[in-house]
Amino acid sequence: MVDPLTIKIVLKTPFAPLLAQLTDRSGMMVSPKAATEAGDKFGLHPVCAGPYKFVERVPQDRIVGEKFADYWNKDNVHINRVVYLPISDDTVRLANLKSGGLDLIERALATDIKDIRADPKLKLATALGLGYMGIDINIGNGERAKNPLGKSAAVRQALDAAIDREAINQVVFNGEFVPGNQWVSSENSYYQRAFPVPKRDVAKAKALLKEAGITAPFDVDFMVPKGAEPQAVAEVVQAMAGEIGINMKIRVTEFATSLKQAEAGEYEAYLLAWSGRSDPDGNLYSFHKCKAPLNYPGSCNPDVDKLLGESRVPSDLAQRKAIYEKLTQLLLDDESIIYLYHPRVLIAHTVRLEGYRQLPDGLVRVVGLTLK
Repeated sequence: MVDPLTIKIVLKTPFAPLLAQLTDRSGMMVSPKAATEAGDKFGLHPVCAGPYKFVERVPQDRIVGEKFADYWNKDNVHINRVVYLPISDDTVRLANLKSGGLDLIERALATDIKDIRADPKLKLATALGLGYMGIDINIGNGERAKNPLGKSAAVRQALDAAIDREAINQVVFNGEFVPGNQWVSSENSYYQRAFPVPKRDVAKAKALLKEAGITAPFDVDFMVPKGAEPQAVAEVVQAMAGEIGINMKIRVTEFATSLKQAEAGEYEAYLLAWSGRSDPDGNLYSFHKCKAPLNYPGSCNPDVDKLLGESRVPSDLAQRKAIYEKLTQLLLDDESIIYLYHPRVLIAHTVRLEGYRQLPDGLVRVVGLTLK
């Protein structure tokens, strides 16, 4: 620490994603004393430096915050108390918003957009998110990888070729989301346009299965987190894959449980969303580096590791993008993750809440907002 308001960070090597990481979770300021004293219980009584101070948390019921009198920008905080309520049922959440029981809801369903826009008491705020929805394929994470899909890149490419991403977008999301085949969307500066989103090609899919020496049909354990949208996506994928003889056996699983099972390799295919980070490294490194914490497929390629390391060095966009182009070729050939689409952040709120603007990271920011 240089002085009370200045921190000096010394790195062993150049690290291009640093600033992006510090603008995200890693850069959130908390009390060192409180964090040290509370240890892993810090989340129960957080002491931070934001616009609101923690009041209480009742598990599965509510989290309450009150305006922090010493916040640096306190004059721009116009709402004295914020209450977060976990309501998992999408219909109940929207009904409470319409009735005035809530002022804002996050993660509105794409199928409810028309209804929200038609209600004069409601407004919809949207932004294309930083993340993606994809299918993790277990290719090296324990015994469950020993199946046609896990053992052969050609079989994974066949499954990819059988999927119509735009059809998923239209059927499940009323065309509001963005089909994708990479870890960033086509609106991102790092998107590789040399590898566009492929069209569905059933003939190609069947030829790839034949090339791999696979006799269809065969079953795949398809773990899917519980929820209306992921289950609907899984059913569309199941129908498409079934046309080439890949029987995706949907196994609906509570989300936290599904993560534990994925980490333990207790799956063959796993429909999994990632919230995304502003720097592409945050959507790539932990998912594709050998033995990285979010590499549930168990993929491991020295060439991929080398390029991942190189991509973290230059800060120049063109230089990094050239490295990512090589990486894209390797990862799209391997298909340990089949990328499907990029969601839009959908926030619905009442008209009495004024000044709300949605950013791509999906966070709800209350500073600057007013309630009529």
